[in-house]
Amino acid sequence: MDDLFHSYIDKLCGLDYSKLDENDFLHTWDKTDDELRSIMIVADALRFLRQQNLSSRIFDSGLAVSMFRDNSTRTRFSFASACNLLGLEVQDLDEGKSQIAHGETTRETANMISFMADVIGIRDDMFIGRGGRFMKEVSDAAKEGFDDGILEQKPMLVNLQCDEDHPTQAMADLMHVAHQFGGLENLKGKKIAMTWAYSPSYGKPLSVPQGVVSLFSRFGMDVVLAHPEGYDIIPEAEERAARYAKASGGSFRKVDSMEEAFKDADIVYPKSWAPFDAMQRRTELYDMHNGAALDVLEQELLAQNAEYKDWECCEDMMALTKDGNATYLHCLPADISDVSCVRGEVTRQVFDKYRDSLYKQASFKPYVIAAMIFLAKSHNPRRALLSLWERGTERHPAAGNV
Repeated sequence: MDDLFHSYIDKLCGLDYSKLDENDFLHTWDKTDDELRSIMIVADALRFLRQQNLSSRIFDSGLAVSMFRDNSTRTRFSFASACNLLGLEVQDLDEGKSQIAHGETTRETANMISFMADVIGIRDDMFIGRGGRFMKEVSDAAKEGFDDGILEQKPMLVNLQCDEDHPTQAMADLMHVAHQFGGLENLKGKKIAMTWAYSPSYGKPLSVPQGVVSLFSRFGMDVVLAHPEGYDIIPEAEERAARYAKASGGSFRKVDSMEEAFKDADIVYPKSWAPFDAMQRRTELYDMHNGAALDVLEQELLAQNAEYKDWECCEDMMALTKDGNATYLHCLPADISDVSCVRGEVTRQVFDKYRDSLYKQASFKPYVIAAMIFLAKSHNPRRALLSLWERGTERHPAAGNV
């Protein structure tokens, strides 16, 4: 056990993660390969400590502030779990109960919530061009507060999903498949199909497919993006994936057939999302407070979705994959046919087969978030990890000692 933990510390040698120190995590593409690898190594080390019933608290006290502008289960509790794992208390900012509802500026809000905060986590994924920009405004305002001597420290900001990227999800997904295939190096040449799938709902964010193609293409994988005509993601995400794929020795291509994407795939990720153009229109109509037009747009998109009900992950579709046994991914919750809806993204049979694997996939997210915070706040991560191991503080009394 001692050797395994020390192997995580040794893996950090030779990696340059110095720029993560006191830095935000807004997008995976803001980070180097070394920095991404470091986060995954530290996430494994923190998970190991918890499995050994050892405390990984690097904070004696402190506050983490969460702001969710969209519904969340996994990410909300992953953020809370990650912060608690490191010794921080979490306070959720309910905008409806704050002075934001009365016109408080972003700059003022950022400073007021940051007096004793070490971390801020934000989810803002509803409108194109808004979420990522808002997070940057909060970060910049907090930095100004710190530079001006208002704040004693600048809290680091974690993107818990915006309109551009869902970095904690994509990183958790990558960790899951890396563990399944025996390491990041074994992902080179593996085919992943990031495909649209039918949903009876409207307006699902584009950030998951954008995050996945932008991240997985960096590790030599053959990334296929599949969707019906008109369901494009943000163009910059496609350009980024193509550039990363070329640099890493992998490939990136688009197809308009779910069957073609699934053929011989090692990994499949069938998930619904809204068309980029439609989400742009939605944002414009929201700004105009045009509720009637928004209702019309919703009905148009639901009708458009209904034309592609055959884009469903079923047993026949899975049979097309590598040896008929590809890894199935989903960020959850999935629209499960005959369970959560009449017809959806995936059949009950396929979902039930992969249920345990999906839950394991989700279980990486708290540790990914914790690692992002750890590397931003511990200053000397290798020494901090070693100190936690040598300190050997139990999280709770071992059963035999009670």
